[in-house]
Amino acid sequence: MKEYYHFIGIGGIGMSGIAHLLLKAGFSVSGSDLKENRVTDELKRLGARIYTGHNARNIEGQSAVVYSSAIKEDNPEMRQAKSSGIPLLKRAQVLALLMRKKTAITVAGSHGKTTTTSLISYMLLEAGLCPTVAIGGILKNIDTNACLGSGEFFVAEADESDGSFLYYQPKYSIITNIDYEHMDYYQNFENELNAFRSFLRQTHPEGCIFACSDDPNLKKLFSDYKGKVVFFGLDEPADIYAKNIQLNGLASDFDCFFKDKFICRFHLALGGRHNISNALAVIGLGLELGIDLAHIRSSLEGYKGAGRRLEIKFKSDKYLVLDDYAHHPSEIKATLTAVANLKASRRIVVFQPHRYSRTKLLLNEFAVSFDQADYLIITDIYAASEQPIDGINSRALLRKIKESHPDKQAVYLAKEQITEFLPGFMQEGDLVITLGAGDIVRVADALAEKLK
Repeated sequence: MKEYYHFIGIGGIGMSGIAHLLLKAGFSVSGSDLKENRVTDELKRLGARIYTGHNARNIEGQSAVVYSSAIKEDNPEMRQAKSSGIPLLKRAQVLALLMRKKTAITVAGSHGKTTTTSLISYMLLEAGLCPTVAIGGILKNIDTNACLGSGEFFVAEADESDGSFLYYQPKYSIITNIDYEHMDYYQNFENELNAFRSFLRQTHPEGCIFACSDDPNLKKLFSDYKGKVVFFGLDEPADIYAKNIQLNGLASDFDCFFKDKFICRFHLALGGRHNISNALAVIGLGLELGIDLAHIRSSLEGYKGAGRRLEIKFKSDKYLVLDDYAHHPSEIKATLTAVANLKASRRIVVFQPHRYSRTKLLLNEFAVSFDQADYLIITDIYAASEQPIDGINSRALLRKIKESHPDKQAVYLAKEQITEFLPGFMQEGDLVITLGAGDIVRVADALAEKLK
């Protein structure tokens, strides 16, 4: 009997990728979301039935209902599935089912997952290995976030935000870092560390873990680990490391060493030291899999990027507009360090905080994240289905920034005011970068259209 899967919130980047793979594998797929977008249009083209809005009637006749942690218990489709006895599956459970007959490669960590997963996917594609991939962003080389391949490998981004990465049993794992994040789920940092400690044990004993040695939180988890591990990092000692780094705008070059042996000099089509670190993990995996060095080099050179990761929205002789998903203080600092290398008269940063809970938890850290912004615009918090928290808003964050940096040029603007303000404010040579995990990308797109 043919199985039917219904996705609540099918328009999300993670959910849509899994739906894409099921459709390509021959399953019937339907899904609902509050509004249609580019990915729902693509799923519809592949044969999915898409509903606008959530309604109990949408799940009639389904074999299973798939949901993410963003879906609340009072969702009418969730309630109907429970009352009707239709199995409810987390998106990670479905992804784990799809992985079972493949050699799984997962990428976990607080930051850098999408870029690293994208680089691995493109490397395997360049090597002709026809991987199946599920990425938390659009890989521009293939213009999609998921593809069903005929080869042995399954590359997936492993989301730790709700602990669901523990459903996976990969042969190869990459862990980029562990930061103080997702405390709405973990409650405290020790619980988060324990989840990653459990993730180590999920990796196949005959496989290998690639872990960043620059991250002390991560490295200490390996004190009693018995499996094979390769440490990568920008600082020695590490098994695989970079030297003679040159940052050239939104690209970089570096010498790569493995076990203190020179491998070769790589050109990476990404800027920022954090992206060199991500690339080292990819190179290490490529060497472990026996991929020809020429394919590894060409994949790093030819990589076109992932959506919303230092993505160029507009470029001319006068202006540059970028957009980035950075929404945690560590990510903001890394991104602004990367763009500091670009020649710009002023770096104008537009930041949309993501979630009231994160803003409250990391208020002090956010306040010192924008040192490299010449002009800062803070807009309203993107709620992401959260209820407001008394006293936590963008103006409170702006006050905290001013306390730390009294001379910082920083203002609050409502989102709809930003594209009215910026064209008259911008000067020749300015760089504008929008930051956040919500819908701030629309501001970048609207500004790009105005500048055109």
